[in-house]
Amino acid sequence: MTEKLPKAAGKILESGEEVLFTVRKKVSLEKPKWLLITDRRIIYLDEKVLGRYEVKAIPYQKLEEVRVELGVVSSEFLIKGEENVRLKLGWMNKEQARKTINAIKDALNAIAIEPVTIEVKKGLTHETWVLKKPRELVSRVVPAGATVQHAPAVEKREDPIEKLKKLKELYDMGVISQEEYEEKRKKLLDQI
Repeated sequence: MTEKLPKAAGKILESGEEVLFTVRKKVSLEKPKWLLITDRRIIYLDEKVLGRYEVKAIPYQKLEEVRVELGVVSSEFLIKGEENVRLKLGWMNKEQARKTINAIKDALNAIAIEPVTIEVKKGLTHETWVLKKPRELVSRVVPAGATVQHAPAVEKREDPIEKLKKLKELYDMGVISQEEYEEKRKKLLDQI
């Protein structure tokens, strides 16, 4: 991260949240627009004059897809989240867009149980990058800088009672919230 963060970032970042990557775009006389990739979420920060700003944030647990359309002249960056949250940025250049989608992939892989992948389709004048996060029951929280070992896929289906035990352990460790725990617990109880 080479950019100095804007003042507003101090107000919107959570305690202990680490910024992993930033993209800053200054358009003419306007205040800069920022995209902050943290260890917890993607934050779009649009600074305004007189200390005002607008923020949109999508936590990784609610992220569904990141799509980048790279054309000859312009690029479009689209981030889709649950609950119909959409973030559309048309101001990134190709290199910024590539670095940003890779930063998001790395941040997701640090907390995801299943690794994420990026699909790239390259034509003569157009390139499309798509990152889709697999649906998971839970994500793990990993300290910054730690490496995550991904277990190979297992063919056998786990017993719902074993899943309940693991879910309770995750809740007791503070990895998932009470709401997430209750929601997953009810689904597992329906399988018994």
